[in-house]
Amino acid sequence: MRSRFSAYATHNADYLLETTYFSERRYYSKPEILRWAVSNKWQKLEILSFTENTVEFKAYFVDSNEKPQIHYEFSTFKFENESWFYLDGKFE
Repeated sequence: MRSRFSAYATHNADYLLETTYFSERRYYSKPEILRWAVSNKWQKLEILSFTENTVEFKAYFVDSNEKPQIHYEFSTFKFENESWFYLDGKFE
């Protein structure tokens, strides 16, 4: 999760797609990921809870209108071929 947050902060859409589970990649596009990543100023990541394959977190950022925002998500990950992949998330 921390590496994916860093990828948003550094606008690394390739990494975000590569670490998304294969069957889920069709729901994401590099231009959309980049647009969201670059339009926000990523400030910090707060891990609220985690299990072996889930992470509950808040990502703090300032949006394009200079307003502070908090992205809350409960994410599920899958370990396969010696790597972790983002599977899905529930948002509030």
